[in-house]
Amino acid sequence: MQPFHHLLANNLVANITNFTVWFALTFWTFLETQSVFATGMIAGIYLVLTAMLGIWFGSLVDHHRKRSMMMVSSIASLILYGVALAGYLLDPDIRNADVRSVTLWLFILVSMFAVIAGNIRMIALPTLVTLLVPESRRDKANGLVGMVSGIGFLTTSAISGFLVAWGGMVATLGFAIVLSLIAAIDLLFVHIDEPRETEENAEPRRIDLAGTFRIVLGIPGLFALILFSAFNNLLGGVFMALMDAYGLSLMKVEAWGLLWAVTSSAFILSGALISRTGLGANPVRTLLLVNLVTWAVAAVFTIQSSIILLAIGCFIWMFFGPYAEAAEQTTLQKVVPFERQGRVFGFAQSVELAASPLTAFLIAPLTQFVFVPFMTDGVGARAIGDWYGRGPERGIAVVFTIAGLLGVALTIIALRSRSYRKISAAYAAGNGNVEAAPAAA
Repeated sequence: MQPFHHLLANNLVANITNFTVWFALTFWTFLETQSVFATGMIAGIYLVLTAMLGIWFGSLVDHHRKRSMMMVSSIASLILYGVALAGYLLDPDIRNADVRSVTLWLFILVSMFAVIAGNIRMIALPTLVTLLVPESRRDKANGLVGMVSGIGFLTTSAISGFLVAWGGMVATLGFAIVLSLIAAIDLLFVHIDEPRETEENAEPRRIDLAGTFRIVLGIPGLFALILFSAFNNLLGGVFMALMDAYGLSLMKVEAWGLLWAVTSSAFILSGALISRTGLGANPVRTLLLVNLVTWAVAAVFTIQSSIILLAIGCFIWMFFGPYAEAAEQTTLQKVVPFERQGRVFGFAQSVELAASPLTAFLIAPLTQFVFVPFMTDGVGARAIGDWYGRGPERGIAVVFTIAGLLGVALTIIALRSRSYRKISAAYAAGNGNVEAAPAAA
């Protein structure tokens, strides 16, 4: 097995572990509290911590061996999951999901730190694509990464609902501890020839935000691409904050988990297509076109209270997600120097997600206290309730539609912008990158 494929399999185990905990924690919290506010806070905590730590994680990836940092990621998650499980077993306020309890929120915070430790892997993997895969095949390799993510989501979605229904957070955290240990041990058997720094080209082992920012600004249109993704994630925060509450309003937790599992097959399908056909001559154009489609779908998939419409909307959303992710990664891998890629990927992750916490933290209470009453017995219910429907779930649906329409408008503006033309030209020129080691994807 080639190191790249071995790393993909190892990352699959880690992704299943971490995202199972995230999904299960959200499911469990909503079922125990029936609070959209609480689930929105979980999404907000994830996004805040991811944005805060992305640049630091990127610096760790650049300054240390990638495999070693992936192992550190698994060990950190393992320890934090153990702490969370101990807290759950010892504190009745956590087990009773008392939202007024400080210890419940500490439990959530520790669990999310364990999940977020896995982001070190998510930054390291695209830099390893640059190292291990020839440039002509990187878009297809990024498609394989998306396919593996899809397999992880499918598995996660299926098992998280059943874990919560069967054994609650004890079963979930026990599952996470075992798989984190397996992922860490397996990395001992992966061998990668990573370039060593010489005294002449060695850089100070610091975060060096200013140097990373200069690299980003030095590539025409790159900062605009990152800002577009940031605003895209601003709207995407709506989905992170509200999707589980909306789905669980329509079906039981086991059914909701199975629906995620079925629709997550779209990740696998699109990843497989990318790995065979690539992304075309201009991945930036691909990124914007798939965003146009997904936001148009987001504007209409909640137009009625329908599990079928929900499933179709989720499938389309997930099908095009790997295209957008692979397009951005392929662009960065070509235009950013290899020795800076960890920091630039981390910087991009931080900037792109910095907007989402604002959405998650604002949209949950806004939905709970404005749009839910608006569509339950307020003006909206009286005006359009006869055909649109009434109740809390219809209030959530209105927010999805607004976010989708804003996303369509944003993407059209981006397609017509000068920055889009600049980053497309930079990609065609292939500025700044080094040739990868000869290895097959």
